Amino acid sequence: MAEAERTIGTPGFEGTEPAESDGSAGGAEGSAENGAESGADDGPEGAGAGKGQRRIAVLLSVAVTAYALDLVTKMIVVAKLENRPEAIEVFGEWLRFYAVRNAGAAFGLGEALTIVFTIIATAVIVVIARIARKLYSLPWAVALGLLLGGALGNLTDRVFRSPGAFQGAVVDFIAPKGFAVFNLADSAIVCGGILIVVLSFRGLDPDGTVHKD
Repeated sequence: MAEAERTIGTPGFEGTEPAESDGSAGGAEGSAENGAESGADDGPEGAGAGKGQRRIAVLLSVAVTAYALDLVTKMIVVAKLENRPEAIEVFGEWLRFYAVRNAGAAFGLGEALTIVFTIIATAVIVVIARIARKLYSLPWAVALGLLLGGALGNLTDRVFRSPGAFQGAVVDFIAPKGFAVFNLADSAIVCGGILIVVLSFRGLDPDGTVHKD
């Protein structure tokens, strides 16, 4: 009789198992919902990270292009123009090409401070690398890429050219009438600097936010 009662009571005991199963199902549904919510929260961050990586790719592409153009033109100038007695007239006297070794900064400024400008160029590269970690603005990516490529171009001259490491003279060759002689690295630095000034006046920050003073 007792065994019959236990047999009759078995459905009751089995009835508790679906309850536990429902609980686990509820937990699974809760986990799924939490996962969905978590995925939704991670979505914008993932998109932001992807956007930041694309902006860094633009920065590096611009920097590599500017650096390569500067390096190639300087190699041609050293090989073809440095020992040439006369300048090459591109637009008569208004624009000429001839090789000049510049121990100073851009456009021949501060020739006695070569090591100082070497340190400054290195510091600029480090600062750009730090800013790039929070870069989400395409115009800023272009501007910083120009600065980076130009700084690397002239820094390469200062490190590897004579008279010695970190004191080398930069190769300049673009000579407009009535203006200092410069190179493509100088042009990239100036264009990048002008673009940064314009972006700053418009209130656009490197992280893509816009502020108004």
